[in-house]
Amino acid sequence: MTGVVAAKGFPTPDLSEGALARVTAEVAATAEEYDRSGAIPLRGLEVAHRAGLLTASVARRHGGPGLGHRDVARVLTALGEGDPSVALIAANTLAAHASEAARPHWPEGLYADVLERSARGPAPVNAVRAEPELGAPARGGLPATTLRRTASGWVLNGRKAYATGGSALVCHVVWVVAEEPGVEPPRVGHALVAADLPGIGWVETWDHLGLRASNTHDVVYRDVELPQEAFVEIPRGADGRYRDPAATTGPGGFAHSALYVGVARAARTAFVDFARTRAPAGLGRPIATTERIQVVAGEVDAQIAVAETLLHGALLRVEAGDESVLPQLPVVKASIARAVVAAVQTAVAALGNPALSRRNPLERHLRDVLCVRVHPPQEDAALLAAGRRVLGHGAPG
Repeated sequence: MTGVVAAKGFPTPDLSEGALARVTAEVAATAEEYDRSGAIPLRGLEVAHRAGLLTASVARRHGGPGLGHRDVARVLTALGEGDPSVALIAANTLAAHASEAARPHWPEGLYADVLERSARGPAPVNAVRAEPELGAPARGGLPATTLRRTASGWVLNGRKAYATGGSALVCHVVWVVAEEPGVEPPRVGHALVAADLPGIGWVETWDHLGLRASNTHDVVYRDVELPQEAFVEIPRGADGRYRDPAATTGPGGFAHSALYVGVARAARTAFVDFARTRAPAGLGRPIATTERIQVVAGEVDAQIAVAETLLHGALLRVEAGDESVLPQLPVVKASIARAVVAAVQTAVAALGNPALSRRNPLERHLRDVLCVRVHPPQEDAALLAAGRRVLGHGAPG
């Protein structure tokens, strides 16, 4: 699949159902292979690149299509249905381009280099935030990774966990605390780091249940020298307190939800394929002809319908300027996670042992869909915030 070339060379993706289905099929062709090897899914990323999907959110001022949240969600659902490891790397890349499109903050030369690489081939970017000791940033706390001021710029030191994309990344957006003489409280923000700078090393820690090809390894920064403009501060609130942006769910946060909707759709397809071809000797016909399996198929489809409706319904309300939905976005996201997990688990439970065999793609889809729960906000945090919001407005004093 190819796109229409934009003014500066970035393709406008073909988002028709047929075109996205072809991308899904081509990416899916190598998903099992990469799941078993754990290697970076280069062929799947190349498919996404050729279709213009890795640059779909590049701003129009940079020659990109500048797609919005709903179109990006459709892209990621298609990729997630093919290979969620490819989709996760793509989601992080699209989020970085969307952030720059909404609020320019990258050093001009570095972003120009990323765009040039993106025109030639897959050029993944990721926000590298978690740390082995701190855990998930959305749970609170400040990073131990530091950016020390020097006469010519900065020096970066620290170790980050869960850096999806691994050595395929061309740029890291690293969450840091700035060390500057006389500046109190210290500034917090992101260091924009070209991936090929000296002092960057990888520790292959990723041996996970799902998304095995996402290469979500640890990365170590040892005296990485950066120019002055590489630091982008995250402003503190009016009360002087720092609030981590990752703790707030916005429409961009639904990119991860979208890719797991794709996993659920892939599981539905695998269930249907098995049910149509499995004909036990005692039954004498495919199990797809039985009411029990038909009810299960209906339940799987119902859960996917819930997830898709929540995903696109929430984004439509945001697009329409309905601010009343904004406080509910965390629980909407948690509800999507519940629905996609329920869809895949329902299919697996109905088929029993065959669905847990590595010869059956449902086994992989089950492992992959469970990873939806790790993306912030986790369900308990979303429900706690919602409960406090509701009770704060209506509970007796």
